[in-house]
Amino acid sequence: MTKKSKFAVMPTRRFPEFIGRALREVQLNDVTSESTIRNGDRLPSTSVMGVTKAEGIVPMEERIIAADIARYKIVQRDWFAYNPMRLNIGSIARWQGEADILVSPDYVVFQCLDDPDSGIDPAYLDHFRQSVAWNAFVSEGGDGGVRVRVYFKDLASLRLVLPPRAEQQKIANCLTSLDKVISAQGRKVVALQTYKRGLMQQLFPCAGETIPRLRFPEFRDAPEWEERKLSASIDLVSGLHLSPNEYSTTGDVPYFTGPSDFTNDGTRVMKWTKASTNTAKERDTLITVKGSGVGECWYLEMPSVAMGRQLMAVRAKACSSRFIYQFLLTKRTRFEDLASGNLIPGLSRGDILDLVAPFPSEHEQQKIAGCLSSLDDRIAAESETLDALKTHKKGLMQQLFHSSEKV
Repeated sequence: MTKKSKFAVMPTRRFPEFIGRALREVQLNDVTSESTIRNGDRLPSTSVMGVTKAEGIVPMEERIIAADIARYKIVQRDWFAYNPMRLNIGSIARWQGEADILVSPDYVVFQCLDDPDSGIDPAYLDHFRQSVAWNAFVSEGGDGGVRVRVYFKDLASLRLVLPPRAEQQKIANCLTSLDKVISAQGRKVVALQTYKRGLMQQLFPCAGETIPRLRFPEFRDAPEWEERKLSASIDLVSGLHLSPNEYSTTGDVPYFTGPSDFTNDGTRVMKWTKASTNTAKERDTLITVKGSGVGECWYLEMPSVAMGRQLMAVRAKACSSRFIYQFLLTKRTRFEDLASGNLIPGLSRGDILDLVAPFPSEHEQQKIAGCLSSLDDRIAAESETLDALKTHKKGLMQQLFHSSEKV
């Protein structure tokens, strides 16, 4: 067995049929090898690809394809490729296509050794690279500093505990199946979000119009919507900056300073303070007016929330508060455009109060708001399911790949 390492730690969960089977501690160098095979005189039609953190292996731009193709490295099925300059903030990816591809000559390419007894399964390694142990290794240098470049000789020193090849394959199949469930759930969330955006475009009139393309049956013969400035239908409460000694982990009301704080669950609130004149109330719409996330909105269902200066509260009067919230959601792009013209992205009170908004009868407002709010609830529930699946996978990986106990 090789030298002990803080990155090589024992799994705490195994499939029943493998309990008691021996584990091997290895260096990645023992079970993989770097490939420097170049394209040479191959036909230039071979696809040139790159690696991104979000999408894995993806096609590169045409200007890259037109470069000196002979020097580009070949990547075969089940081989891995990554940019050594960006591994700690980027990604490593396994190619699963049938035909070979090419990557930049600056990339690192490596393959798993094909040994049915002592090798490592490519799918197992593909999942292991998403583990905590992997991320810790590629992000930190041996002296505790942050790695700037991670070449194969650096990566090859990673130590890991390997189960038998059959167990590796079972772990990989388990996690791959879970990935498919997560992907399907993610597509469901995206589909619902897309459906809601399309529905909102039909339930609210287009610019310059006073009748929406879609109305509920009972309102099809109703009058046109009335246009008026938003200032006639809302009050606008500005947030107030608090110094660190004015809030803590306890207090009378939650303190929100930006969209990252948005929640209607008091158990998730991180900052608390005293109630003041800058306090938003239940059924207000919080809108981000400064900094990152300008234009993001949140419908408040907690009794009250103190706001930092990055936020304002839109308070409906003589109209449906949820209708106002849904209307403001349709203006997200406009808010972003207005904010982008400033040195520090931001919205003024006038940007909100001077908006011209079309209003139907209050009964129709409530019907529209109720429909869209029901969709919001469905999206929130499906998003929670997605988060739960991701959390489950993360916990499962921590048990299948390692524990806090050192080898």
